[in-house]
Amino acid sequence: MTITRGFWMGQYEVTQGEWQRVSGAFPQPQDKGVGARFPVHWVSFREAEEFCLQLNAAGRQSREIPKGWSFRLPAEAEWEYACRAGTTTATAFGDSLSVAQANFASAPYNGATPGPALMRASEVGSYPANAWGLHDMHGNVWEYCRDWYHARLPGGTDPDLYAVKGQQNRDGTHSRVRRGGAWIEEGWTCRPAMRLRYEPERRSDHIGFRVVLART
Repeated sequence: MTITRGFWMGQYEVTQGEWQRVSGAFPQPQDKGVGARFPVHWVSFREAEEFCLQLNAAGRQSREIPKGWSFRLPAEAEWEYACRAGTTTATAFGDSLSVAQANFASAPYNGATPGPALMRASEVGSYPANAWGLHDMHGNVWEYCRDWYHARLPGGTDPDLYAVKGQQNRDGTHSRVRRGGAWIEEGWTCRPAMRLRYEPERRSDHIGFRVVLART
C-alpha cells in the first residue's frame, strides 16, 4: 500500500493525565499502571473517538489546531507506516524484540534476550523510540485504529476503511482494529504486521490509543 497524505502521529499513547484534562472522569477505574504518565486504558473505541472530538473542540476554541486539520484515531495503514518508521524488518528494532525494547509479558520474539516482565502498563516513553521518535508502538497497550476489521487489508493508495464494514463476528456484529501488542501478550504479538479485532463498545485493561493530526 502507498501513503500519500501527510499526518502527525502522537509521540506517546494518550495518557491518563491527558484524558482527565480533556474528558474528565474515567469511564472505568484505571488499575494496570496508575498515574498521569501511564497510558489510559479501560476505554472503548467509541470513548476514544469521543476524546478526539473533545480535543478538536478545545483546539479550535484555542485556535491551536490549523484550519482544515483535526485529531482522530489513525487508520490501520497510517499506524503500521508510523510503527515501521521506514524499516523493513519484523519490528522497528530489527528481526527480534526483547523486554528491554518494549513492554510485553513473556517469550521474547525471535531469540531476543529474555528478562522479567512488568505485568502491567509502564509510563509512556519508558522504552526506546523508533527511528521517527515514536514510543511504545510495540507493546505497553494495544492501540485502537479507526478502521473496521477486514480479514485482509486491501492495499492500494491511502486505504481507509473507517466507513466500510468488513468481516462479521460470529454474532453478526462488526469490530474495529487494534494494533501493537500489550503488556499482557507475548513478544511476537508486538510485530507491526500483527492485527486483531475488538468490538467498539467493549473496554479492556490492556487496550488504549494514540491520536493523529491530519487534514479533514
